[in-house]
Formats: sequence, structure tokens, C-alpha cells
Amino acid sequence: MKKILLLTTGGTIASVPGEDGLVPEAAPPALTRVIQEFSRHYEIQSRNILNLDSSNIQSEEWQLIARSVYESLPDYDGIVVTHGTDTMAYTASMLTFMLENLKKPVVLTGSQMPISLPLSDAPGNLAAAFAAVDAGLHGVSVAFNHKIILGCRAVKVRAMGIDAFASVNSPIRGEVMANGLAVYDNSPPPEGETALNSRLCNDVFLLKLIPGTNPRIFDALAQLPYRGVILEAFGAGGLHFIRRDLSEKIRALVEKGIAVVVCSQCLYDASDFSIYEVGRKILEAGAIPAGDMTTEAAVTKLMWALGQTGSLDTIREIFARNIAGEIHFS
Repeated sequence: MKKILLLTTGGTIASVPGEDGLVPEAAPPALTRVIQEFSRHYEIQSRNILNLDSSNIQSEEWQLIARSVYESLPDYDGIVVTHGTDTMAYTASMLTFMLENLKKPVVLTGSQMPISLPLSDAPGNLAAAFAAVDAGLHGVSVAFNHKIILGCRAVKVRAMGIDAFASVNSPIRGEVMANGLAVYDNSPPPEGETALNSRLCNDVFLLKLIPGTNPRIFDALAQLPYRGVILEAFGAGGLHFIRRDLSEKIRALVEKGIAVVVCSQCLYDASDFSIYEVGRKILEAGAIPAGDMTTEAAVTKLMWALGQTGSLDTIREIFARNIAGEIHFS
């Protein structure tokens, strides 16, 4: 029987009606009852470390969750973290970078409906998360709607639908079938000692370009205390330089020592800034391509990289390296 730690952080799964809408409760009775049911199959211990709507989970909470996981790893076969769905993909990506060479399963899950409701998807999501630990799927994953997704590839794609998360540019790691959990990821655990590296920089800004973006927005960013900027560019990789030249503004940010990482607004496929003139101008300006990373992975990887170094060359090297499956190279 696998020994599993359940860390609860709040979110919809633990929410109850309040005066101003749903609010998370530290230990809702319905969650306790469900855990007791699963205790017939696993040795489960639970600990409440946060009680927040995930919209309120930020860098300080990421560090707390990562430290709580790391300190508990020696005593358990794996760890399940319940979390609100709205920022779960960001947390899963950040934990991927903070928990280096992770050899045990760490699985995030939650639900679109509170666990106390009769139609709640929470019990099924918890079942998938516990099964992922039982199967020994090392590293950080997200368990949702019968699927196991690599943590740094998960993206929330539906606000209300039960199938709320997609695995972007990467196959799912496993799925719940009629005969149990089918595991598709048979990759070996990483080499090296598992380590906690939770240093990060919160001074990162995400800007989604639109046709006609005013270049002066980059001047404003340069005056603010940002150390990194993520740009969501068009298609395979492009921005406009006619009438409103954004490429020179990117160059100015880079020359000031601000890391500029560029990904695509498209959810699927890799960006390739070498194809078009509009993309090559981005590279010539000194921007760092994000390849096929999700926006969530690109944002958290930049925050994490800036926590390690202030060198743009080193940050470029970090983004060129696949740390835990967040980027694929052709």
C-alpha cells in the first residue's frame, strides 16, 4: 500500500458558499469523507498548508508549496496537492523548475465543482491523482478529467467545462481506463540528487501583442522595475515593424539588461522566428525564443531563471536547455 501525503491549498475543490460567493474552507467534511474512502487503497495523510482561491496564489505561495513538498518527500511514496484550477498550470510549471531531479510523483489536482456537490468531478480527479502516485509517475503532473498531464505542459482551456486542462505540444502521461490507469510515459527518473531551488524573481511582465500595439508601452516597461518580459507574438513568430516598429523597442529593453522571451499566441505547435522577416527582426533584436513552451511554462521558467542569475547570456542558455520536458527541439 503506497504512502501518500495530501497537501491542501484551497481552491474550488474545498469551497463552500459564503456571503460573497464560493470561498475555500480549510477542511470541508466532504473532502474528509472522500479521503477516508481512498484510505482503503492507500495510506493517506493530509495536511492543510494554504486556504486560498488560486487567483490569490503567487510567488510566495509557490515557494511555500515547493518547500512543503521537498521536506516531505523522504517520508512518502508521492505527494498530491489539491489546488484551484485557475492558476494550477502556473503552479505546476513552477514546481517543475523548483524541484530539480524529482524522482517521486508530485501530482496537482482540483475540481471544477466543490467536492460537496453531488455532480462534483473532485472524487474522480483525486482518484486519478492517487493512481498516478501508485504508478510511480515521477516528476510534477496534473491529474484532471481522467488524464495525467506533465505539469509544465498543462494549460487550462475551459472555464466551466469538466475537461478543463489540455496537454499542449506533448502527449498525456496516462489516462484512466476501464481496467485502471494506462501509463504512456515510461521515461526513467532523472539522474542526480533531488534538490529544492526555490529562488525566483517576481519582476516579470507578460504582454500579448495586438495589431497596432503602441511601441511606447515598451518605454513604460523600461521605466518600471521589471527584469524580464514575455511577449506573445503572432503565429509562428512575428510582430509589426511598419509604422509602429516594435523590434527596436525590444532591442532597447535587451540593451538595458531586461530579458525578453518571445512565444506564440497560438496554443499548439512551436514558434519559429527564422521563417519570416517579421520573426527574424525579433531574433536580431536579442529576444530569446521559447520554442513550443506554453505561456505558463515560459513565464515561470523566466521567473525561476532570473532567480538564479542576472546574466542575459546565462538566461539564454537556461532557455535553450530542456529541464523537465517543458520544451522540445526538432
